[in-house]
Parts: sequence; C-alpha cells; structure tokens
Amino acid sequence: MGIRRNIIKFMEEKSYKPMLKEEIGVRFGLEGKELNALYNALDDMEKEGVIIRNRNERYGLIDKMNLAVGKLEGNEKGFGFLIADDKTKEDIFIPAEGMNGGLHGDRVVVRITSKGEVGRKEEGEVLKILERANQTIVGTYESSKNFGFVIPDNSRIAYDVFIPKAYTNSAKTNQKVVVEITRWPEQRRNPEGKIVEILGFVGEKGTDILSIIKQFKLSEEFPQKVQEQASMIEQEVSKEAIEKRVDLRNLKTFTIDGADAKDLDDAVSIEILDNGNYMLGVHIADVSHYVGERSVLDKEAYKRGNSVYLLDRVIPMLPKEISNGICSLYPDKDRLTLSVFMEIDKDGNVKDHEIVEGVIRSQQRLVYDDVSNFLENDDQEAAKKLVNVSEELKLMEELCHILYNKRERRGSIDFDFPEARIILDEDGIPIDIVKEDRRIANRMIEEFMLACNETIAEHMYWAEMPFLYRIHEEPEMERINEFNKFIHNFGYLIKGTQEIHPKELQRLTKEVKGKKEETLINTLLLRSLKKARYSSEEDIHFGLAAKYYTHFTAPIRRYPDLQIHRIIKSYVNGKLNLNEQDRLDRILPKVADHTSMTERTAEEAEREVEDLKVAEYMSTRIGNEYKGMVSSLTNFGMFVQLDNTVEGLIRYSDMVDDYYEFDEKNYYVIGVHTRKIYRLGDIVKIRVTKADLVKRTIDFMLTSQE
Repeated sequence: MGIRRNIIKFMEEKSYKPMLKEEIGVRFGLEGKELNALYNALDDMEKEGVIIRNRNERYGLIDKMNLAVGKLEGNEKGFGFLIADDKTKEDIFIPAEGMNGGLHGDRVVVRITSKGEVGRKEEGEVLKILERANQTIVGTYESSKNFGFVIPDNSRIAYDVFIPKAYTNSAKTNQKVVVEITRWPEQRRNPEGKIVEILGFVGEKGTDILSIIKQFKLSEEFPQKVQEQASMIEQEVSKEAIEKRVDLRNLKTFTIDGADAKDLDDAVSIEILDNGNYMLGVHIADVSHYVGERSVLDKEAYKRGNSVYLLDRVIPMLPKEISNGICSLYPDKDRLTLSVFMEIDKDGNVKDHEIVEGVIRSQQRLVYDDVSNFLENDDQEAAKKLVNVSEELKLMEELCHILYNKRERRGSIDFDFPEARIILDEDGIPIDIVKEDRRIANRMIEEFMLACNETIAEHMYWAEMPFLYRIHEEPEMERINEFNKFIHNFGYLIKGTQEIHPKELQRLTKEVKGKKEETLINTLLLRSLKKARYSSEEDIHFGLAAKYYTHFTAPIRRYPDLQIHRIIKSYVNGKLNLNEQDRLDRILPKVADHTSMTERTAEEAEREVEDLKVAEYMSTRIGNEYKGMVSSLTNFGMFVQLDNTVEGLIRYSDMVDDYYEFDEKNYYVIGVHTRKIYRLGDIVKIRVTKADLVKRTIDFMLTSQE
C-alpha cells in the first residue's frame, strides 16, 4: 500500500504538474524492480480511476483535474448520466454527443464541461472508458441481405449491434440471441459483434425469462468445482458438531414460510418468563459451518451476492445441497443454527439478549396463509393443523403488535404498497394476477427479524468490532424540498427545512392512507429517499428510524448475512484478534459495495421478469374493457391502474374528444376546448389497445369516465 500512498501524496502537492511515468520514477529515485513496481502501481491506479493519463502520457489525480469517475447510466434516446463513485456528487448529465462510445453500465472517466446552475445538473463528456460492462448483449436478431443486426433488449443501450454475415451463427430473424461485441461504438458508428448463442424464437416457451437471465449475466448452473464441493457435504448433522453446541432440540421451534419455499433459513420460538416478559428465540441456519471462507463455494456465493427470485425459478446463491438440503430447517431434522434469544418487555424493549451456536429440531413447518387464517379468522381448518403451536402463535401475535407499535412510536416509515402475485401455468404463461395483502403471519416474522437484526447490529457496534451494517442514509434536503412542492398540490406539507425526521414522513404516509393519491405520493416519497445499502461504517437506517441495523437472518440467500455470521462466531469464540480485525477492515468495504451492486442487479432482473409477464398477460386481453383509477400524470399521458395493480398508459394524443394538456401547477389534465378535467384518483373506463413484450409496456384507451 505504501507506494500508492506516496504517489497520491506526491500528486496532491500544490506544485505538482502532470508528469511522465519516467519523471515520477526519477523524482522517487527508483530503479530496477522498484521502478517496475511504481509502473505497475500507476497502471492499477489508472484502471481503478484514481489517476488519469492524458494524451501526452502524463499522469495526474482525477480529483484535481475537474474529472469524475463512475458508472454510466444510458438512456434509449442516446444521452446518459454518470453515477459518480464519490457519493457526495450529484449525477452528471452526458448529452448524446458526449457519450463518445460509452455504453450503459460502463465504468468511465468524465470531464465536467459545465457547472450545474440552480436547478440544473452538471454536464460532462466521456473522456475515457475504464471498464466495459457489456462484453455480451442480449437482443432480437434481424437479418437483411448482406448483414444482420441485433436490437438490444436493454433499452438503455441506445445502439443496434451490426453483425457481419460471417458471424451470424445461422441466426434467423426474430430469434433471441447473445452477441459478443468485437468492435466498440465510436462517434456515429454502431458497435459490431458476433452471435455466440441462440436462445430461441421470441414467444417460444422459456425464451423470454432465459433472455433476462442472460441479459443480467445470472448463472443458472454452478461451476463444476463448486458443484463437486457441494455434493461432498454430508446431509446429516454429525455427532461431533452437536457436542460443541448448545442443545436446543427440546425447545419448541417451528418455521413459518410461503407454501412453496424450500430454503427455510429461520425458525422461531417463544415463551413467557416469570417476570411477564417474552423470551423470543430467532434461530438462523448456520450456513458458515458448511461454507468455509475462501473455499470455492464461498467465492461463488460472493460472486453471486444473493439468490434471485424470478417468477418460475430461483437462481440460488448456494447449491441446493446447502440451500434446500443440510441448511434448510426442515421439521424433525437436527440442524445447526446461530440462535438469538431476546427478552422483550411489554413496551417492546429488548431487556437482555444472548447469541448461541445451537442445534435445533424444528417441530413443524407452518405456512403463512394457515397461520393468518387461524389468527385473523379463527379458521377451523387451519386451527386443526396448528393445534400443537396455537398458544405460541397467539403469544407471537401479541408480541408482533408490541414490536410494531414501538417502531411506529419512534417514527419508522411503513410503505403499504399493493403487492401483486403473478400466477403462471406449467408452460410459464401468466394466467392470473392477484392482489396480495400483508397478513399477520408475514408481519409477525417481519417484526421478529427486524428486532433480531437490530439487536445483533447494536451488540456488534458496542463491541467495536469490524462489521457490515445495513444503512439507509438521511435523504438530501433538495429532493425533499422538491417533493414538498409536489405534495403541496394535494394540500399536504412536510415540516423541517434544515433536516427531516422519519416521523414527519411517517405522518404523511398515515395522512394519505386510503386516499386516491396514496400510491402516487408513496411512490414519489420512496424515490426521494436514498437507497438502503451495505456499509462497513455504522450509520442510521432512516426508513426504520433505527440507529443500528444489519442483515443477519438470511445467510442461505444473502452473502452479507453469511459474512456477518462468520464475524459473530469468531467474536463469541474469542478469535477476533488484531490481525483478523485488520483483515476484516480491509475486505469489508469491498464486500459492502459488491453485495449492494448484486442486490440492485437482482432487483432489476426480478422487476424485468414481472413487467414482461404482466405485459404478456395483458397481450391476450387486447380489446377488453376495465375500470381503473388514474394513478399518475405526466407531460405525455396519464397512467391508469386496474384493480389487479396492472398499470397502462393513455397518451394525450390518443384522447380523441379534445386536445389535452397537463397543468403541472394544479396537477390535473385539462381539455383545451371542453375544459374537461382528469385528476388523480378519477375512476375511468379503459380499453386495452396494446401490450409491447419488448418494451414491457401496456397502452390503454379511454372509453368513458365514471
């Protein structure tokens, strides 16, 4: 590390002017091997975007040269934004002519060309591409006489890829393909490529989701070495492992999950103590016992970062021998756990806690719907199935309300968005979309996991050990002020101009509950907040109004949780010596950044699949008429949401009875001649006119207004 620090220090001096690498070597008085080490360090620092080499081969610090480094976010119209590495920087606008061959996702250096005036973003141009994100692109092939081209599925990649005849790999028009880029785009010149894989025709069974899997570079198969290591893992817990553990097999533990879940990574238990407090046990599968750090299994899990849940399949972080096998907390099986016992009083305060390496034997596998039917409706069918745990479930319901009320008192924000479940048949065709409610069983498990995650995070914070936190920083006041201006249209107001407390936003979400504008205001509020992420530095979780928070409860499907389990086990066994703490201090920032990125990728892939299946569902309903509610207004049209949460666009240009305009100040749409007004929340009748499976969008047309 020393040589890098010296280079930075040297370049930070006021008198430093960009120099050739040979000149830097002379200044440092280096020769031979040491000179080579300097040159290698300069190369690495240039690749990482710490320094830059200009056209005259001279090096300087990026920070000092009016440059910014980060990830390029493309737009289908050809322009883009730089999402800077420096988290204090706003996004920088890159006009189409400034993209200079940069594609969506590339890591680039941007020169700032104009400073942001009030209310305008800084502008820049791509100076250098540090790392290409799209060695391969997924899209639809179209053939012409002497060549072909691929239209990328990802609309943020604004170029079609040119395919010379020799490299079409016998692809046919309208097939989904994977193309490898052989020549990158330049000014006014499309990229070129060769087709390396044919996924199937558009509309063929399975091609659509497979295309999304390939687009996001997700791997359905595990590499051979990983699979070999997984298949060597014993599927029974050994006697030796049990002997070193706290034996919790006589404790009444059980799991509560969705009906089709296979990776059961958390079990719960509850008792009432003599002092009237609750003793809640949260028992999490001890994945780290089977996945050794730096093993091939571990490296693959790190690379994936998390499991990805697509509608008809799961792309797991760990092979099924672990995720659905020895680490899944099936009933009547001995399973190793990291268990957290929390003594919680009637106000929801955790009075005491203990973390133990345990072994449990779950007594029953419960399903969310049964538990909710029993607790909410006293359903007799469900009661029969749950007779052995009915008392525990009633206690859990009590405790759930106590914990929720405590969170609410401190200002935790609860977004209650309508969730939809898309039901597919055996061929992957969507046959129904149903609205899902967050019922008591789901909320119970949610509250217990939140309490456990907070308890663990606070424990490790006061232990002053290197750790991974789940943070959600305070929102930027500029964005909150913009949002405030918007909600003013509806007669709402957020107080606090210097800083904002989550309680204020919580108050707003309660105020809009049940109102026509609820979904829109909640959606825009969510967009005004920062995204939660992983961090090796402790910070608040704004949305939960929590001072300390982490992810501990899902090590089968999230790498940060697995990393945290290792740290906790080292700590409770007295193995976190200074050397180990130093090592963790070095690796944890990387783990945090990498897993925050894989989480975003998974979310995008999951959303793409859902949007695709919703569009496919509506494509068989062209011409059908429905009632819907105007859910948001834009400059080009209004969105209408149907009862099953499907949203479609009505363009003003398709509204034939008048010429309509969006009045931003009063937040309504008005007909120029008839003065007819459409507002948010209006109930309208629509006809489905189009569903685009490529763009994953749905178009409606008005038939009448209620």
